[in-house]
Amino acid sequence: MTDPTPAYLARMVTDGTDRNAWLRARAQGITATDVAKLSTPKSIQNAAHEKLHGSRFSGNVYTDHGKAREPEIASWVLREYGILPSQALFHAAADMRHLATPDGLAQRQTGAIELAEIKTTNKEWRTIPRHYLRQVWWQQYVLGAERTLMVWERHENFVPVGDPECRWIDRDENEIAHLVSLASNLIDVLIARTS
Repeated sequence: MTDPTPAYLARMVTDGTDRNAWLRARAQGITATDVAKLSTPKSIQNAAHEKLHGSRFSGNVYTDHGKAREPEIASWVLREYGILPSQALFHAAADMRHLATPDGLAQRQTGAIELAEIKTTNKEWRTIPRHYLRQVWWQQYVLGAERTLMVWERHENFVPVGDPECRWIDRDENEIAHLVSLASNLIDVLIARTS
């Protein structure tokens, strides 16, 4: 008989119920939000500046709408796909500085880990934006997940339009290796700037 306790639980940094503790913990490592921005050498420099000095962005009506809608969309994900909402922060098995907070998390009877990532948008998506894919692949790496249900709810003037849309995103080892390399470069820049 297998141990019913998922291995990733041992890598939980904080359960997310204390927002200040969650923010402090996130500041100590490289998160999926950080990695989503990494694509060029300049983006690494910009991300390092933001990690050291904070971001001037503190939210807007779009982020407020997303925060308000996320619990409703997470309930839909739970009903339709059996993925539990999550606000916990985890570190990767390979590096405790590599962090992620998926919006949803499930371990199936087969042992497979599946995640959910929730977004709201006022645009029609033909494809999932690249920076969101980077975020998803990083979360898969940190949690050891096989796939992620990317869920988005479109709105017009902040009024939801129909049911959420979704698409499964499979784990991509090549993309993950590239993101781990970019994160290592970011860590090197942070060390150089603080030494």
